[in-house]
Amino acid sequence: MEEKPRNSIGTLRWFAQAGLGILLVVLLSVHLIVNHWVAPQGLLSYADVIRYYDVPGIALMEILFLAVVTVHCLLGLHSILLDLNLSSKFKNAVTSLLVILGVIAIVYGAYLTWVISAAPTP
Repeated sequence: MEEKPRNSIGTLRWFAQAGLGILLVVLLSVHLIVNHWVAPQGLLSYADVIRYYDVPGIALMEILFLAVVTVHCLLGLHSILLDLNLSSKFKNAVTSLLVILGVIAIVYGAYLTWVISAAPTP
């Protein structure tokens, strides 16, 4: 039986998704601990969130969390869609659409994070 050639792009995507998954566990843990377990009644008030974003590096960490979640999710969705054996034209369209959606989500989330972190402390 003839062996299929290995797809280095697919392998790279798999390793990227696995690495992002590990990073996601770390960032999610920090996010849950700070925003839900340490917070009174499990929820931060608006003033608490503004004070939290005043800590150096927190806004960057939250943007990184958003980017990791988005890319990890879209890589997984992309893999599922590629398993459907779509035509190459449709695969290219799906890939382009997912990249565009990912960029929009990350840019919009980063903008909102910047707006929150720039807000005056109440």
